[in-house]
Amino acid sequence: MKLLHIDSSILGDNSASRQLSQAVVEAIKAVTPGAQVTSRDLATDALSHFSAATLLAVGTPEEKRDAAQQHEAKLNATALTEFLAADTVVIGAPMYNFTIPTQLKAWIDRICVAGQTFRYTEAGPEGLCGGKKVIVVSTAGGIHAGQASGAAHEDYLKLLFGFIGVTDIHFIRAEGLAYGDEARGKAMEGAQAQIAKEFAAA
Repeated sequence: MKLLHIDSSILGDNSASRQLSQAVVEAIKAVTPGAQVTSRDLATDALSHFSAATLLAVGTPEEKRDAAQQHEAKLNATALTEFLAADTVVIGAPMYNFTIPTQLKAWIDRICVAGQTFRYTEAGPEGLCGGKKVIVVSTAGGIHAGQASGAAHEDYLKLLFGFIGVTDIHFIRAEGLAYGDEARGKAMEGAQAQIAKEFAAA
């Protein structure tokens, strides 16, 4: 089994999503001997954001690309290849201002490629990534479940991965992390318990 581990928090070792996404990876490895893990840290090794330069690199024949275009095309190809090769994708996705980190959005823009992860047909768009499993570690400083604010970043990720054909998507949640040490501790314990329950017999 090939597992792709994506982290996007800018908080380094203090990041709850990093701690929990690593716990998910370890839980999967414990019950899946021989699992091959590829890790990508989008904060320390950030992808440039989708731009005109990205489109120009893709649209330029390989032999005519300059050094900058070659670099941009390589970023595209590596991110896409890693995603397509993975059976399971674990994503650390903290909520920043009601959405995902821009670093994660930059990665998403590299893997949503017409003809590779989705296509348009006479009947409408069709996702091409069915059969993959996506596990999102969703963290937030506030409490959004059941509130008017909702978990907008989760809704976006459900929509996005559904569009490219992923229907097997799971969320590990830790909310209220900014409400003090006690609340943070309880949130982390709850998330760890969810991980243990969901992946003990994964």
